[in-house]
Amino acid sequence: MEIERFRSYLVLLAQLKLDHKLRGKLDASDVVQQTLLEAHEALASFRGDDLAAQAAWLRQILARNLANAVRDLTRAKRDVRRERSLQAALDNSASQLEGWLAAEQSSPSQKLERHERALQIAEALAQLPEAQREAVVLRHFQALPLGEIATQLDCTAAAVAGLLQRGLKNMRASLVKWNEP
Repeated sequence: MEIERFRSYLVLLAQLKLDHKLRGKLDASDVVQQTLLEAHEALASFRGDDLAAQAAWLRQILARNLANAVRDLTRAKRDVRRERSLQAALDNSASQLEGWLAAEQSSPSQKLERHERALQIAEALAQLPEAQREAVVLRHFQALPLGEIATQLDCTAAAVAGLLQRGLKNMRASLVKWNEP
């Protein structure tokens, strides 16, 4: 089967189905190229024998690729306003975490306990949903006020308070579970 001959047909279909608002961000020919590539790779599994079956098969692949591309475009992407230096954030988070756990004078066993607790806290944070984790880190590790957290997370201060409450509750549950005998 020669699938290249369907290129213009698929481009036309893609252009017709593509919302005009997305055309500046998504090129129909790119989606068609991906469709033809996938069709070529799956050609051995195609069982149709006429043009109608070939066209229907290619339309299915095109529809899936268009849906995926539109979903990727409309999904929340990285917000430059939320970026910060990774090294600074790590240094600040580490010092905040140590500040939570450290005493002025520590024995070797106390230091070991603090390190174990820091690992448990990090694991509990990692298990939180992203929004809760971000809110907890910004509030308790970077000491930001609710208003600034709300701006960074692009939500209200009340929403941040809810995220913090649920995040801390989930963290406590995880930490209790790990410390049970």
